[in-house]
Amino acid sequence: MSDVMTTGEFSARSNLTMKALRLYDAKGLLPPARVDPRTGFRYYSREQLDLARRITLLRAVGMPLSEVARVLELDGPAAVRAVSDHWRRLEDEHRARQSVLAYLRHVFLGDAGNRYEVRERDVPEQRVAFVQSHVGAGDLAAFITGASRDLFAHLTEAGACLSGPPFTVFHGAVSDDYAVPVEVCLPTDGPLDPRGRIGLRVEPAHREAYVEVAKGECAYPAIVAAYDAVRAWLDARDLAQCLPAREIYHPSWETAAPEDHAADVAFPFTPPDRDAGPEQEGRRP
Repeated sequence: MSDVMTTGEFSARSNLTMKALRLYDAKGLLPPARVDPRTGFRYYSREQLDLARRITLLRAVGMPLSEVARVLELDGPAAVRAVSDHWRRLEDEHRARQSVLAYLRHVFLGDAGNRYEVRERDVPEQRVAFVQSHVGAGDLAAFITGASRDLFAHLTEAGACLSGPPFTVFHGAVSDDYAVPVEVCLPTDGPLDPRGRIGLRVEPAHREAYVEVAKGECAYPAIVAAYDAVRAWLDARDLAQCLPAREIYHPSWETAAPEDHAADVAFPFTPPDRDAGPEQEGRRP
């Protein structure tokens, strides 16, 4: 076998299509060993066959290209740990989808209302520090974690305290297909100024319908069933949503077991005896 191969030869030996080679080159995963400056022809080395093999195996277990790039930079033991962590996440996602599937069966059988008890409560006006970004389902957990870390650090530095439970506002349904605006919010009455990506605003007083969610059901897509239950409750009563949906996190979040109540999914709505003004209606997601 020659130490240098054309793209066609390397494609045949690695079992990677020409399209895949172009993609992996563009992503920096498998650039050609040499590019002829005159003709633009790309050439690969024999040593790169092992790299191509590893990429193929990592993609076979469903690892996204961004994570593949990170794993390829690790040594043997660290790479094994990364692959094991990836597989555990896939198993968690599979269990989450199973819970949605069970809920979906109930929906089609007409008895989905038995799983969640929808309750109501009034929420006072709150001043909140927040971080907002457009986020898809795959990046949601990392965004909430990072934004929460920055917000708590900012409160600590300013000597401010929480005046209510942290919550995340969703200006649309989170999806694997597209990103939506998401805000991580910390209520506070303490001395605080905006800084960097951290803003300040007032969350208006409202009434909300909510359901309690166990910690093990808080990850996407398992939590979709809780959102659907509250939406169905509002629709059945012809109640208009006046602010975006949100998740409220309880102080026990860090120590909660998977089956423990750790968060609420809530939808602010306009009670029947109140008129929804134009401004409120315009904020409806």
